[in-house]
Amino acid sequence: MGSGIAQAAAQSGIYTLLFDLNTDVLQKAETSINSNLDSLVAKQKITEEQRSAVKANLQFINDINFCIADVIIEAIIEKPEAKIALFNQLAEINHGDTIFASNTSSLSISLLQKSIQQPQRVAGLHFFNPATIMKLVEVVRGEQTSEEVINTLVALTKQLNKVPVICKDSPGFIVNRVARPYYIEALKLVEDGVADFATVDALLEASGFKMGPFKLMDLIGNDINYAVSCSVYEQLGKPERLKPSPIQQEKVESNKLGRKTGEGYYKYYG
Repeated sequence: MGSGIAQAAAQSGIYTLLFDLNTDVLQKAETSINSNLDSLVAKQKITEEQRSAVKANLQFINDINFCIADVIIEAIIEKPEAKIALFNQLAEINHGDTIFASNTSSLSISLLQKSIQQPQRVAGLHFFNPATIMKLVEVVRGEQTSEEVINTLVALTKQLNKVPVICKDSPGFIVNRVARPYYIEALKLVEDGVADFATVDALLEASGFKMGPFKLMDLIGNDINYAVSCSVYEQLGKPERLKPSPIQQEKVESNKLGRKTGEGYYKYYG
């Protein structure tokens, strides 16, 4: 997700730093972005000159001391302690007005704020996968987020040619809360032996959904989707109707995360 957000920003003319401690991850991100840009040129959606301009707007870094910016968007593991530690580390080297935006899918922004320096500059900025294509972005207001920060993030989202939707911090925000039954009920059908993955997907796609739940979970990543399901379930008081599926838990434990590992509910090649 981080590389997709970085590409979207660079394509919008914004000078962008993509940071990761792991140089292999950075190399993979650069390769992916270059491949995406080559595809856009081949489809005549951008010119050679525009591709060069996008690449000039991107810098890949693995030293956090160079991670200085007006807006920092994190897209790391869905664990509060990791996000809090990263933002506090970045707060030590950035100016006081730097905005810290979390791309979390479901973690409480208000909870994160309680442990981050200058909490009024912390907000949620939740993109959807693939970030280079999907238009919607949830701008999440935590209990302490300032109005100035919200306005800046809305303006930034529009600059990225996205559609911002402001929402109050709540379990799953808007989209992931509404979407939980789509995934969980589909998994329940399989658990109960009513149908298999492909049949459920085919029927829902025939009913008008753009993508069936199992194809979509494989695209998002079963680790991410399962973590969101667990987070929403816990935050809403563990309602039985939202109980995470053991089928998806097994996929995560077996590292069958979907497209990114080559296998999830389906197998992927190449």
